[in-house]
Amino acid sequence: MPELPEIEAYIAALQRRVVGEPLVGVRIASFSLLKTYDPPVETVLGKRVESLSRLGKRIVFHLQDSFHLVIHLMVAGRLHWHPPGKAVPKKYGLAAFDFPDGTVILTEAGTKRRASVHVIVGDAGLKALDPGGIEIAEASIDEFRSALLAERHTLKRALSDARFISGIGGAFADEILHAARLSPLQMNTNLSDDDVSRLFTAARDVMARWTDIRIAETGDGFPEKVTAFHADMAVHGKYGDPCPVCSTPVQRIVYASRETNYCPTCQTGGKLLADRSLSRLLKSDWPATIDEL
Repeated sequence: MPELPEIEAYIAALQRRVVGEPLVGVRIASFSLLKTYDPPVETVLGKRVESLSRLGKRIVFHLQDSFHLVIHLMVAGRLHWHPPGKAVPKKYGLAAFDFPDGTVILTEAGTKRRASVHVIVGDAGLKALDPGGIEIAEASIDEFRSALLAERHTLKRALSDARFISGIGGAFADEILHAARLSPLQMNTNLSDDDVSRLFTAARDVMARWTDIRIAETGDGFPEKVTAFHADMAVHGKYGDPCPVCSTPVQRIVYASRETNYCPTCQTGGKLLADRSLSRLLKSDWPATIDEL
C-alpha cells in the first residue's frame, strides 16, 4: 500500500499539473469504485482544483464551492499521468480524471477492487473520512505516546493503526522499528520512556527522509513503479540481505500476505522471532537465535 511518502510524492506531482485547472471530465470504469451517490459525480465537472492535501493515506482534491474528490489507493491502486483523453485501460483501469493538459488514470492491479473514490461537499463530510491518527511530523512526544498506547498491541500493529497514527503502513513500520532498535513484536505497553523517545525520533526521521527521497526521485516527472520496496531500505523487503548497521542477515515473519522484516542483532538481542508457519512445522528444530540459524 502506498504510505505517507508515496502519497506526498503523488501530491507534489499533481500540484504542478492540476492546481488552478478545471476538472473537465470524470470517467468511472469500475462500478465498485465510487462510494458516494449524493452529490452525483457529475456535479464536480468544470470545477477548478484549488489545492490538494493528504488525509491519512487518501489524496484529496479540493475543488471550487467546497467540493472534495477523495481517492484512496488502498493496496494496489496507482495513479498515472497521461496526455488528455487517454483511454481507461481495460484490464486494470478504474477511472480517468480529465484536465485541460492531461488525464489522471487510476488503476488497480489484481482481482480485488479495494480502491475508492468519494465525492464530498463541505468540511464535515471530509472529516468523516479521516481515520483520526496524529500526523507524526506535527505531533509532540506526549501526543505520540498517547497514540502509540491507545490500545494494547505489538509495536508493528500500533505504528500502523491509522486510527491513532497517520500515514504509516507495514513497510515504514519495519524501517522505523529498525531505526529505533525495537522488536516488531514487542508490546507497546512494555516500553520504557527511553524506548518511546527513540521510537518517536525514529518515526519522525524515517518518514521525513523517505518523503524527501520519494519526491526527489520523481523530480519533474510523475511517480511510476510505486512499490513498498526500495533498494535503500534498511530491512523491509531485504530478507537474507545484510543489515546495513551490523551485517546480520535480515529475517522475516510471514503471516497471510503480510511480511515483517527485522534485524535480530539490532532489534531482538539475537533472538529469532517465531514465524507462524515455519516454526509450527519445525517445532523443536526451529532455531531460537541467529547463532543457531
